[in-house]
Amino acid sequence: MCSAQNVCLCFFKNTYRNVCFLKNINSINKGVKNLIIVMLGAPGSGKGTVAKLLTDTLNIEHISTGDMFREEIKSGSKLGKELENYMSDGKLVPDDVVIKILDERLSRPTAQNGVVLDGFPRTKIQAEHLKQLLEKRNKKVDVAIQLNIPDEDIIYRTVKRRICSNKDCGAIYNLEFNKPKQDGICDVCGSELYRREDDNEETVKRRIDTYHKRSEPIIKYFEEEGILYTVDLRAQDQVTKQDIDKWLKDINKKI
Repeated sequence: MCSAQNVCLCFFKNTYRNVCFLKNINSINKGVKNLIIVMLGAPGSGKGTVAKLLTDTLNIEHISTGDMFREEIKSGSKLGKELENYMSDGKLVPDDVVIKILDERLSRPTAQNGVVLDGFPRTKIQAEHLKQLLEKRNKKVDVAIQLNIPDEDIIYRTVKRRICSNKDCGAIYNLEFNKPKQDGICDVCGSELYRREDDNEETVKRRIDTYHKRSEPIIKYFEEEGILYTVDLRAQDQVTKQDIDKWLKDINKKI
């Protein structure tokens, strides 16, 4: 379990936004909703796990870029077919296409109480587009949570990762740190576990390198906005709801 002492809140020049951010976090335990949270971190850093804990704790929606794309493709829509062409060719989905899909998702009733964005934005340009999308709804990003974990830990963690095949469950296991009670079977729903095809060392290293090259500008962007919140983790850390509560309490103490 990671310690709240490993969490550092990055304060910057925009004092007003810092104060607003802290007030929003301080209000979480009082039932305030409508929080917009962005998850940052290299592939395999545990963003999905933390995002689910946050959504359960705050009762807000988890919007994963990958799930969003898969849902659109499954719908058979014109946009879904366009997405499928990009992804099958191994190309990056253009920003305008991503923004169009995200705009629709943010308009759904389930997103009105707040969201955790997992996988978007990934670039400064995308962050600026997101800001515009939210401004027209009189909203803003309240906090960007960065999961900071050493590259070698990510590789070790990812190659041993196993995922529940039941999409309604999606429980994640690790053959080293968080083994299922029965080999290959999900403890939660009893479905089979599987290993993602890209969860191999070579692919993971390439994805991490790409992330580092692209992430610096967006991390700096959220730093300058005064809303970056960084959590230092190691491979063996299994983040729990208790950790989430500790992080929020730790932030409240800084008011």
